[in-house]
Amino acid sequence: QVQLVESGGRLAQAGDSLRLSCAASGRTFNSYNMGWFRQAPGKEREFVAAINRSGRTTFYADSVKGRFTISRDNGKNTVYLQMSSLKPEDTAVYYCAADQVSVTMRLPSTWGQGTQVTVSS
Repeated sequence: QVQLVESGGRLAQAGDSLRLSCAASGRTFNSYNMGWFRQAPGKEREFVAAINRSGRTTFYADSVKGRFTISRDNGKNTVYLQMSSLKPEDTAVYYCAADQVSVTMRLPSTWGQGTQVTVSS
């Protein structure tokens, strides 16, 4: 089905801003709820943010609320994660995910390969 490719991860300093992108293939991008997850070394993958098909509804983990913003451009088949006020604890591999069923993203069906974000103090 849909294929996802993340980009934009890099080394950043605490307090910096960074924007991640997730490009989706295919013509049916607007039929998917989209989300971002992250996984730090030795930890389980955790939910970060999600956005529904139209972009009118969003959800955020408490740890990033007020600092991160998820958005999408259906014309470009792309979802973004704008990260501000980065903290060292944001260091992780960030994954893009797609879910045709629910914006809650409890069981994503498709994952990207991940992009590394490293935040130094």
